[in-house]
Amino acid sequence: MSRRTGPTPMTDTFYRADGDALILHLRVTPKARTEGVEGLAPGAGGAMRLAIKVRAAPDKGAANRAVELMLARVFRLPKTAVSVVAGHTSRQKAVRLEGDPATLAATAQQLVEET
Repeated sequence: MSRRTGPTPMTDTFYRADGDALILHLRVTPKARTEGVEGLAPGAGGAMRLAIKVRAAPDKGAANRAVELMLARVFRLPKTAVSVVAGHTSRQKAVRLEGDPATLAATAQQLVEET
């Protein structure tokens, strides 16, 4: 049995479907000068993550709230449909987007292509 040493472009992505939602894997830069999606960046272990910047400082969950609000705006979702589900105190986060996974995945791919 061979062991994988890194991601393969066809199978490892920065998102995955989870029932009626999409889980995005992010690399967040808090306290940034500008806010927005920066494209893809390697995370721990070499897996690709969607890189985003937020202006908020990582203090008492402010950066997590800023991530949720920005993604709700970008994906045109209600604020309650976006939540950080892992990495609350880390720059590497998993965020759950409630909605049709295929539509959300298409939007995520489009974001990357536009950067």
